[in-house]
Amino acid sequence: MCGIVAASARRNIRDVLIAGLHTLEYRGYDSAGIALQQDGYLERQRAAGKVRDLEALLESYPINGMCGISHTRWATHGVPNKQNAHPHTSGDQLALVHNGIIENHEELRIELQQSGCHFSSDTDTEVMVHLIAQLMNSGLDLFSALRKAVARLRGAFAIAVVSASEPGVIVGARKGSPLVLGIGSGENFLASDVYPLLGETDSFVFLQEGDAVKLNADGYQIVDENDQIAERPVKQVETKADSVQRGVYPHYMLKEIFEQPQAVAETLEGRLGATNILPNIFGVGAEELLQKVGQVHIVACGTAYHAGLVASYQIEQLAGIPCRAEIASEYRYRKPVVPQDTLFIAVSQSGETADTLAALKHAKTAGYVTTLAICNVAESSVVREADLVLMTRAGPEIGVASTKAFTTQLVALQLLVLELARLNDVDKDEYAEYVADLHRLPELLNEALSLDSEFEALAGAFVNKNDALFLGRGSHYPIAMEGALKLKEISYIHAESYAAGELKHGPLALVDAEMPVFAVAHNNTLLDKLISNIEEVSARGGELYVIADTNVVSNFQQRHGRVIGLDTGGPLLAPVIMTIPLQLLAYHVAVQRGTDVDQPRNLATAVTVE
Repeated sequence: MCGIVAASARRNIRDVLIAGLHTLEYRGYDSAGIALQQDGYLERQRAAGKVRDLEALLESYPINGMCGISHTRWATHGVPNKQNAHPHTSGDQLALVHNGIIENHEELRIELQQSGCHFSSDTDTEVMVHLIAQLMNSGLDLFSALRKAVARLRGAFAIAVVSASEPGVIVGARKGSPLVLGIGSGENFLASDVYPLLGETDSFVFLQEGDAVKLNADGYQIVDENDQIAERPVKQVETKADSVQRGVYPHYMLKEIFEQPQAVAETLEGRLGATNILPNIFGVGAEELLQKVGQVHIVACGTAYHAGLVASYQIEQLAGIPCRAEIASEYRYRKPVVPQDTLFIAVSQSGETADTLAALKHAKTAGYVTTLAICNVAESSVVREADLVLMTRAGPEIGVASTKAFTTQLVALQLLVLELARLNDVDKDEYAEYVADLHRLPELLNEALSLDSEFEALAGAFVNKNDALFLGRGSHYPIAMEGALKLKEISYIHAESYAAGELKHGPLALVDAEMPVFAVAHNNTLLDKLISNIEEVSARGGELYVIADTNVVSNFQQRHGRVIGLDTGGPLLAPVIMTIPLQLLAYHVAVQRGTDVDQPRNLATAVTVE
């Protein structure tokens, strides 16, 4: 989950690298570093902490150069400090940056130590730079040494390497972690994704699994996993550089919360007719495949898993098809039973989540009818692996706590829900009503966002709490889970979520006057049951807060605590709408507690390692 930026140009590229690292901090921010080619040697600077700490160091000890690599780290092996920060070097002649995990680093370390190599860090990464250096000492050039070295590595990696002996040259390779090549005029780049390079170019080559690349300011060469010259397409990326800037917002998270109406509109654009889901939105031949589906497995991690859980309720309720949502890290290490009529769905914002990608690769050989990716990044590994694809079109999400990615995943899955319902003979009038509801969704999201000031005021009740409890029933139980996750991610308040009917089976023991309890109350057949569960909290002196559909606010009494109403738009849309207040609550609590909203401790957005 680290971030890499590298550049070779006919100009000083230090500021390009630093600006790129700032953009990539959502991938990790434990430490940062840079290495630039000088005349006959490499100069390196590293700092523990965030990119701004590296930037401050460079103000005191400036270095410049026209070819170099840089890195922002999310720590795996070795504590986050300067010693373990990238780039790692072999003397002052070779420097390397890495995103991923090398599984056989211990055996390689022992081998290299026995041959005289000295290690200065606790990372798995350092073995690679010494291995490449050793191969170059045997007479190989940098690119040949890289290719021979990666053949010995087990695990996942994207790496970029520079050598003082080959001016202007950068080499890189990827296996299991993303790496893109940016094409400029008289300059070329490598990066973990396109976002840090959008200010420099709109032309990119998305390196494929097993690719290695050699570049300088004038051109590049790619070889595939079989060591054959490979021609990869150059693609134009329309995303603008200002899309990854905060603009008038104090935090990316708040910006992305308020971008949700437009993001959802983009998800729906070109996919909804007046009364129906348009054909072929899941890919050519999708309808024929989906007609065969008698069961569904949804696999994802974190927030995406919560989206999958919501969809599992809705698929069973509206389409009448058995559905199971599962955490990818569990799914991939057991032997799931796969009925022959089962659809596999992988949900991922980045499309590079290691566990989800591994689960999808397993699914390709497990006898599923087909595989479908719900994803936000068009050139990601998950998208390339899946048979069918539906892009969420959320745009860049820089804040680590996912917001618009989640709501667009929900909406993309709802399109699938309705398509499966249609293919399983749902009532035509009911189907048309659900489609009409989706047309209203951006407007309803804007109405929910108008409650921002109300939740800013409400946040004060949570600021000094150590714990919080979130309750929901049916498809709103996963929304309660998401609310608890958001609060704990960015405010560091311990928060748990429960299906409200489970209160009496243990969690009720936690309830007292110091425990805020937040309930999500939709107008459905479970409302009376939820109110009974809330009564249990009220009777124990719990501090109650309820977000409810406007049509049922009157069902709650004064003893039920603070009740806030909003138009939830009906059973299909309600989970999406109910998400907004929980995001706003978490955001304002975190701001008032003074935490780092966009870069919460120990976390990163793109989890590309196990």
